[in-house]
Amino acid sequence: MQMKYEEAISTLETIARQLEQNELPIDKIADRLREAQKLVAFCRSQLTTVDAEIKKIMDEDARQ
Repeated sequence: MQMKYEEAISTLETIARQLEQNELPIDKIADRLREAQKLVAFCRSQLTTVDAEIKKIMDEDARQ
């Protein structure tokens, strides 16, 4: 099962909060940052895909 955009955003928010509040042990920070990088890339990909779909729909609507 693929992660949903909303789940990725929620996890990113959790990671950011953990970092801001110094809740992570030093040996876990790099792991969480790597996870955050993957989640950001996933979110960007999702947004790019949705943007392309919206533009396609708008272009089809404009031709009608």
